[in-house]
Amino acid sequence: MSASASERPHAIVIGSGFGGLAAAVRLGARGYRVTVLEQLDRPGGRARVFRQDGHVFDAGPTIVTAPFLFEELWELCGRKLADDVTLKPLDPFYRIRFDDGSTFAANADPEFMRQQVAKLSPGDVEGYERFVKESEAVFKVGFQELGDVPFSSLMDMAKAVPGLARHQAWRSVYQHVAACVKDERLRLALSFHPLFIGGNPFSVTSVYSLIAYLERHWGVHWTMGGTGELVRGLVGLIEGQGGTVRLNSEVTEITVDNGRATGVRLADGETLPAKVVVSNADVAWTYGRLVPAAANQRWTKRKLVKSRYSMSLFVWYFGTQGTWPEVDHHSIILGPRYKGLLNDIFHHKVLAEDFSLYLHRPTATDPSMAPEGCDTFYVLSPVPNLAGGEVWDETRTESYRQAVEKRLEETVLPGLKGRVTASKVITPRHFQDNLLSMYGAAFGLEPVFTQSAWFRPHNKSEDVDGLYLVGASTHPGAGLPGVVSSARVLDKVVPDGRNVA
Repeated sequence: MSASASERPHAIVIGSGFGGLAAAVRLGARGYRVTVLEQLDRPGGRARVFRQDGHVFDAGPTIVTAPFLFEELWELCGRKLADDVTLKPLDPFYRIRFDDGSTFAANADPEFMRQQVAKLSPGDVEGYERFVKESEAVFKVGFQELGDVPFSSLMDMAKAVPGLARHQAWRSVYQHVAACVKDERLRLALSFHPLFIGGNPFSVTSVYSLIAYLERHWGVHWTMGGTGELVRGLVGLIEGQGGTVRLNSEVTEITVDNGRATGVRLADGETLPAKVVVSNADVAWTYGRLVPAAANQRWTKRKLVKSRYSMSLFVWYFGTQGTWPEVDHHSIILGPRYKGLLNDIFHHKVLAEDFSLYLHRPTATDPSMAPEGCDTFYVLSPVPNLAGGEVWDETRTESYRQAVEKRLEETVLPGLKGRVTASKVITPRHFQDNLLSMYGAAFGLEPVFTQSAWFRPHNKSEDVDGLYLVGASTHPGAGLPGVVSSARVLDKVVPDGRNVA
């Protein structure tokens, strides 16, 4: 970084989600002067932080499952992740509560996991061991070998096909699991992971079975102080490289001349020139709203509208007077249906009366997230995206919140009602209106096979030279490991800034 800021080529990153922040660090390390433009008043995108009545709420992701991806970013800046961020391993990773009251906890200890399987179905232990071995093999191919491959050409895809075929990638995750274990509760416990990245376990390729092994391989970690501490740390790295993170800076157009991105135009009319433009915005917003129609041949508005999108989320953030020390950091509270509920969410796009919940209690690990003697929570319910026409008005939102509250009281938080002291709700409208996501999809494009790898919008734009994509809707996909890996791909497709005139 010996060159002065004025001598370095300018790179613009649109959006300050984890994909955008990771991209900015990598570009800065490769000789670019970087400006990150964020339309909201805080950095982080889906990982923004908000505070209410002494409670600290992470708006989005809450776990780190591949710490090395963040360690790499700090190393690029000559620092160590531990200088700025403390990661604490969780045990258990999460506890699943089935509708019949039985439970299943997960951690990285093989013997503990065998005991958990045997507790539910002794005859499935051998099949579980087979699933772990197969999941490990898929992990080595799908994540370690292909996670940062650009997939810019059909040849890249052709090279990957033999490895994917060897692991029967045409099967769904659920089909893969069902071939190994018979107990329906175990089938659920071992197949639900694609929901972490917006995928239906009954539809997405079995390659996503790798998620189950990924969490076992590196563990599940909590960022002390909240996931927002990772955002804060990344912003510090960018600024330490001489880059800038500009808030309240809405991009309305990516300027293009003769098929090449030349910079961006902001809502206030300001134009910023750049040699490289990286969009961390939702891909449908990037190609549907920011790239001029004349320059967009592949990802047209018509194609984007017809694409398949992930489910959305209903999230209730709440703080309480008093604590529930018996509740783990992460709990999954399942309803009476699995496949039927997912069909309603992904295919019928109707809001069902029943639901399954993911409960996050960071104060189980980190008391700093709440005032003394209090708990901080968020509870998440997967719901259909807005393509089905569901109207989330105040009445509908509050009735759903009350139903969720009642379910929590009946299961893991007895006495909850009347002890809530802080409350905030987001619905699919938030993802559509504030995060500019097509149909309010919380994870961008659905990760089905025909929208994965080469079939997904490429990290290097197919139509516009000098335009690159990171984030949930490009390769390799959603989730913290996915979006941070998408920035890793840039090292292979963006020219080194020290060689750019």
